[in-house]
Amino acid sequence: MKGGGRKVLVTGGNGFVGRHLVDALADRGHTVTAMDLRAEGWRKDVRFVSGDIRDQDAMIALCEGQDSVVHNASLVHTKRNLVQQVWDVNLGGTRNVLEGCRRHGVGRLVYLSSASAVYQGQDIENGDERLPYSTISQAPYADSKIAAEREVLAANGRGLLTVALRPHVVFGPHDQRFLPAILKRAADGRLKFSVGFGSWLSDFTYIDNLVDAVVAAEERLVEGAPIAGQAYFITNGEPMPFWDFVSAVLQELSLPPIRFRIPYAVAYAAAAVSEGLDSLRGGRFGEEDRLSRFAVKYLCTHHYFSIDKARRDLGYDPKVTIREGIRRTAGWLRETGWT
Repeated sequence: MKGGGRKVLVTGGNGFVGRHLVDALADRGHTVTAMDLRAEGWRKDVRFVSGDIRDQDAMIALCEGQDSVVHNASLVHTKRNLVQQVWDVNLGGTRNVLEGCRRHGVGRLVYLSSASAVYQGQDIENGDERLPYSTISQAPYADSKIAAEREVLAANGRGLLTVALRPHVVFGPHDQRFLPAILKRAADGRLKFSVGFGSWLSDFTYIDNLVDAVVAAEERLVEGAPIAGQAYFITNGEPMPFWDFVSAVLQELSLPPIRFRIPYAVAYAAAAVSEGLDSLRGGRFGEEDRLSRFAVKYLCTHHYFSIDKARRDLGYDPKVTIREGIRRTAGWLRETGWT
């Protein structure tokens, strides 16, 4: 079904999530502009624009004539370095988007936030949107996403309607960060250890389910809608141990299984040393295959969330199960010659 033919700007439109969003919105009949640092077009009915989210003038210009903005661009970096760069993109870029919306009377803004906004280093079991923002600083990524979400939701009203969606561990075809980093280590024979001796449950979100939630939010973000000014957790609603998920992916791709476990304290200390050495070298992005202290702590606590609010207000219904999502992702990896 077509969605009404609005003009929609997608930031981060060439990334993993952004690519799927662009396709879904264009397929519904919207006039889509995809903006990214390096915009490489893959369909003729979409306008692709290269730009930097940190460039306020460029973002203001891109917002002209748009009915909606889906703000997806961000820097995912869980190490405690490169702090200014992360804040400049995640908060500074969001402020530029907000300014562009205000200047040009954009009516709707859907913000892709993160479930880590409420994580305080302790177990979260079936957590819902009543959880407060984290009050402790753990990584520039989480800190900056909290600040950005606050400003997006505070901007709701006076002509601009906003909503924040909080996915958790998104996976699927075209992922260039999460699963590829894990699978590269497995293929090289370096993924031999899992972290911790517990069975802490984690949420996962298959990309098609997240896209369904974004499309529903963009469509329902109208005056008087209950979603305006609200945040929503978006997951598959199938919590499972993180390493069970990884093992299922490895099995699907016929890669060597994980055979050993290392204690939390050892992994945390190793991550601290790795981060310290990385910081001495000036810090690097794209090193997610090396665990950070934030990631180690995250792996060793429960963190799964209720999606009841999204079901009620967005009509959200995750259609693709984790098992099916793994099968589809593995199929895409094979087709693209990864294995």
